[in-house]
This record gives sequence, structure tokens and C-alpha cells, in this order.
Amino acid sequence: MRTFVEAALEEDGGFEVECAGGGAEALKLMPQFAFDIVITDINMPDINGLELIRFARSHDRYKDTPVLIISTEGNDRDVQRAMDLGATEFLVKPFTPEQVVQACRRHLGGD
Repeated sequence: MRTFVEAALEEDGGFEVECAGGGAEALKLMPQFAFDIVITDINMPDINGLELIRFARSHDRYKDTPVLIISTEGNDRDVQRAMDLGATEFLVKPFTPEQVVQACRRHLGGD
């Protein structure tokens, strides 16, 4: 899924993408860079996406950064939990490459 999203954003959207293999790796990358948008799944190895949102929102660098959740966990409870923690948008799998590109453009001022 990570490869699919990366390809959609780079090839279809023209975005520069940095990928992490899981939540712990993402937490190591985030302090090193100022990402324009964070895309995460709820279910990831080691640290889940909800914890990643909590981290992002607790740091000045990412407190206002758009956070896009992409997950199979699309029930109302999971969506509400993510939004309450500070997610900007929630896409439920399956989705098209165009949907993820459009979501990023919406939150980065490109659409």
C-alpha cells in the first residue's frame, strides 16, 4: 500500500514523498524534516497511526500540518477517534490514486 500511495503522489501528483516503514520510523523522521502533509494508516507496525497523530499535534512543527489517514478501519468510531486527535481527512481503503492526490492537493492549497 505504501508503494501504491508513493507512486500515486509522485507520478500522478508531482509530489516529493518520503516514506517510513512503520510508526517508529515515522517518529524518527518527523523531527528531522518539516513535512507539508503527513499520511498514515491506523494499523502500522510498532506505533499506530493514532499515536502518530498524537505526536504530531503535540509538537509545534506539526501542530497545524494536515494529517491524512488512509485505513481499512473506516467505522464511525475509528474515524471519530482519528478526527478528535487532529486528523484532517480520513480515506477508507480501497481508494483510487486520484482520491489520494486530490486529498493532498485540497490540504496543500492545490485544489
